[in-house]
Amino acid sequence: MELVITGLFVGVLFGFVLQRGRFCMNSAFRDIVLFKDYALLKTVAAAILVSMAGFAIMELTGVITLAPKPLWWGANILGSFVFGIGMVIAGGCASGITYRVGEGMVGAMTAVLGLTIGGYITAWGFLKGFRESLQGSTKIMIGEANPTLSNLLGIDYAVLALGIFVVVVVLWFILAWKKYEADKGWGWLTTGFLIGLVAIIAWPLSAATERNYPLGITKGWIVIAKKLLNLTNSEVQLGWISWLIIGTVVGAFIAALIARELKLRVPPIKRLLITFGGGLVMGFGAVLSGGCNITHILSGVPQLSLGSFLAGISIILGAWLASYIMFVRPMKEAESGE
Repeated sequence: MELVITGLFVGVLFGFVLQRGRFCMNSAFRDIVLFKDYALLKTVAAAILVSMAGFAIMELTGVITLAPKPLWWGANILGSFVFGIGMVIAGGCASGITYRVGEGMVGAMTAVLGLTIGGYITAWGFLKGFRESLQGSTKIMIGEANPTLSNLLGIDYAVLALGIFVVVVVLWFILAWKKYEADKGWGWLTTGFLIGLVAIIAWPLSAATERNYPLGITKGWIVIAKKLLNLTNSEVQLGWISWLIIGTVVGAFIAALIARELKLRVPPIKRLLITFGGGLVMGFGAVLSGGCNITHILSGVPQLSLGSFLAGISIILGAWLASYIMFVRPMKEAESGE
């Protein structure tokens, strides 16, 4: 229990950083289409790079053992594409709706409820057979290993990951450093660095509980739901990832309280139904693909997992399609009608 509870500690850190940095991948991908704004996308990139460097150093020194997600090309494409659509409908990615629960946003709570139900029925309910069939029939491996960019190219992971980190940082200094202006408060660079740092801290603490993976969201909510449905069953226990979720909500609550942004906000019933539906789609997509945006983009891409690369691209494309249909096209139609 003492080791599992470290998930609560990491979750508090994660939730605090998410809330203060206003970090949400839905906004990061959607804002490119709507406003040509790349600030949050740069935050995502910074978090991935910091995580990658940290993972590489820990792998090189034997602190962690890499655990890239499988490449289920069919499940990765369909599940993550659907997830991207769902997060736009829900108004937030898996981490975004989680930290907003701590802020008191009821719309985020209904989205989390949908995420949990959608994930539960795909993991253990009537969609389990479909998930297992699609994952199993579209699985690709390199020898006996899950495919990564490093084993595809035959280059040691630490060498390749640190090489990518150095090249990107040097290019940024050459091309963009003079244009960089530190934001007041938490800018994209600060937020990205801190989120990456939390991911680095998370992995060895999680691995100590026999969960060899850094951050995640969806599975934590699903296990919490499973425990609530089996309160009298002592065999169903909250693991590290579920304590991470609890901590994330608590951390966001503390951050919102300090910033005086804590407020119970209840949108119209129609909006609650929409966010619930979006969450339901997200839950289905996340479990089908083997992870949500945090599992794949923030935790899998830094491991150079090909499955996570494919999932991440599919999430972005789904988010762009939904953003265009829900926001861009109506704006264009309104402008043409004037």
